[in-house]
Amino acid sequence: MSNFTPLDYQFMVRALELAKRGIYTTAPNPNVGCVIARDGEIVGEGFHLKAGEPHAEVHALRMAGEKAVGATAYVTLEPCSHYGRTPPCAEGLIKAKVAKVICAMQDPNPQVSGRGIQMLRDAGIDVEVGLLEVDAKALNPAFIKKMQTGMPFVQLKMAASLDGQTALNNGKSQWITSPQARQDVQTFRAMSGAILSTSKTVIDDNASLNVRWDDLPCSVQSRYGLKPSALLKPSDVLKHSDVLKLSDEVNSQAQKSAVRQPIRVILDRQHQLTEDLNLFQTQGEVLRVGSEGSDINLTETGHQLDLAELMSQLAEQHNINHVWVEAGATLAGQLLVNGLVDELIVYLAPKLMGSDGRGLIGALGLECMSQVIELDIQGVRQVGQDIRLIAKPVLKENK
Repeated sequence: MSNFTPLDYQFMVRALELAKRGIYTTAPNPNVGCVIARDGEIVGEGFHLKAGEPHAEVHALRMAGEKAVGATAYVTLEPCSHYGRTPPCAEGLIKAKVAKVICAMQDPNPQVSGRGIQMLRDAGIDVEVGLLEVDAKALNPAFIKKMQTGMPFVQLKMAASLDGQTALNNGKSQWITSPQARQDVQTFRAMSGAILSTSKTVIDDNASLNVRWDDLPCSVQSRYGLKPSALLKPSDVLKHSDVLKLSDEVNSQAQKSAVRQPIRVILDRQHQLTEDLNLFQTQGEVLRVGSEGSDINLTETGHQLDLAELMSQLAEQHNINHVWVEAGATLAGQLLVNGLVDELIVYLAPKLMGSDGRGLIGALGLECMSQVIELDIQGVRQVGQDIRLIAKPVLKENK
């Protein structure tokens, strides 16, 4: 039987809600929320906003002040136990003299998992783990995968007509999907650490592949301007001014410049990219990928770059948790065949383009139905006039 009370659930739900406020800004760090409660009331709360800045527990403890003594801290992820750019949060909770810590899940990093919990217990603090663990894991699939496997979480975006065509026979494709669907894509880009594409896609569309402020929904724009001090009541702002120094007005231009731009990673084996392309005229880092003379050099076999090696390098050398892929049928097929796709995001427009168009996926060389790539549909929703499907490839060994 669970030892968690209805109030425990209520406070952890709040912590999870707070954690979501950092989904566009925390990478490569995880999204974390914290609530500190005493005598059935919240006395402090916070969330992690950006790597290098204070963690959720720090904001919550600052808000709670002396009320943290004897309180219970609800954290969506095990408090850290090591010194990085910020001190360990477990140490902060100990110094604040909280009586109990409830964390939704352990740190997925096998090298540090459980150490924060043990540090708290060694200090005499009661610790419980596992409250709303499934919800907590859903907050950080990319961070968890990288910590556990050394590989990034890969989302493959595709857009097609209802009959599965991505372009007319002459290559024209703008625009298959609605403005609302293209806006929806911007939110996925904003959450990613890298956008992967090919030089062909970049050149054909003169694509920038960046996060465009004006195309982001208002709800996303507001999150970029949000600071944890927004959790405080107006009467508390002066009292807690040392927590977050907010100006009276958030400058719109400052918000735009603060948008975290994913690294654009472009497969350019034949060195076709030129500096005059929009890709290089917009803010954000660009990494060219090839077999030699590139920013990232990969093994090449049969005129194909080793995509698994690419993903490994992005995770280990560039600290990328989450890769968003926007490319044509050939790269999409290669990623799927090599088992490198964790999730597909497919937009289907209510249009018919005919069999002489260009298909969604390149040739896979399949000869029997047992070889087909099966998908587990995770979600279906309407976006504008289009249908957005979210699906995960089914692993053969799990069938």
